[in-house]
Amino acid sequence: MRAVSDKAPIEITNCHVHLFTGRHVPVNYPHWVLRPVKRFPWLAIPVAWLLAFFGFQEMSEKVKRLRQFQKETQSGNQREILDNVRRHYPDNTRFVVLPMDLSQIGHKPPLIGLRAQHDELAQLAADPEVGQTILPFAKIDPRADPEATELWRAINELRFRGIKIYPRLGYPPDHKVLMQHVYPEAERRGIPIMTHSSRGGVQGRGVRDFHADQFTDPAACIPVMRAFPKLRICLAHFGGQRDWAAYVNPERPSPYAEEHSRNWQVMIRRMITGETYPELWTDISYTLFNFEEYIPFLRLLLLREDREGDILRSRVLFGSDYYMTRQEVLSEKAVCFRLRNELGEEVFRQIAETNPQIWLGERPDPRQS
Repeated sequence: MRAVSDKAPIEITNCHVHLFTGRHVPVNYPHWVLRPVKRFPWLAIPVAWLLAFFGFQEMSEKVKRLRQFQKETQSGNQREILDNVRRHYPDNTRFVVLPMDLSQIGHKPPLIGLRAQHDELAQLAADPEVGQTILPFAKIDPRADPEATELWRAINELRFRGIKIYPRLGYPPDHKVLMQHVYPEAERRGIPIMTHSSRGGVQGRGVRDFHADQFTDPAACIPVMRAFPKLRICLAHFGGQRDWAAYVNPERPSPYAEEHSRNWQVMIRRMITGETYPELWTDISYTLFNFEEYIPFLRLLLLREDREGDILRSRVLFGSDYYMTRQEVLSEKAVCFRLRNELGEEVFRQIAETNPQIWLGERPDPRQS
């Protein structure tokens, strides 16, 4: 690992965290049968045991992970969750906070709506003790905000730093509301966009997997990038765990496993290094929590000493997807330290400090000079 004793300590920016609580999620999500487990996470233990006893081992493991996830969402406010994630990082770390709007998911509305969620985040950003550590993004579901009124209130009045969309809920990234009322102004003002791009994640009720995948396919953003070539778009999760697993093990378990024939991780890499879309970015959130299996591949991709390696290094962002990662075995701190050790200080500084500053518009992009 190259010595960097002559440099200042790395100022990490985690570009992908969540602080929303259970009150921002519909009470019946993901299914009304699980409401008792959501309310009393300790119930997950006997439920998981019963599922394992009857042979549903995979479902049993999911319920166990749900227990830890629900314990986190039971926090009374977003400050409590922020305090939890900050324990894993140096004091000078910043966090891009991504809200969630689940009002259109097809279940009952959340107890707390998006506007109130935005307002609480703004109050947190103004807190003299922790405000300097968070960079709030504004969330929009175009079906809930057809004029993007709440979105631009959060940016113009609350001074939020970017925009988050989540097409897997049931809309394409080139939805007419986004194309007319969001992207043109975001491109003009240099406001970054974060979009979910993984075959997993939250899905709208009644949205079939096929259509959800269509909305989050990396290629779904091509019309957006062609129309707004200077818009800084990050495809979160670098393709997602299913596609990383397929990349690592190319043996097809089924002829219908599309992640083998159209691997999103490979697609994102080619889209970035092909230079047709110079403002396309990706982050490694959640995916890298399957650390031992994937880190050798990420290391080789980012440490390549050629043109493609140089371009890819300049467009990958560090992110974790906290608190979704509370479902996994490794802690935030463990993954961050292991990643730093595997990539080396120079490359880790690039993806965790330099690249986020460029993506957020805080420093000039040497690729555009």
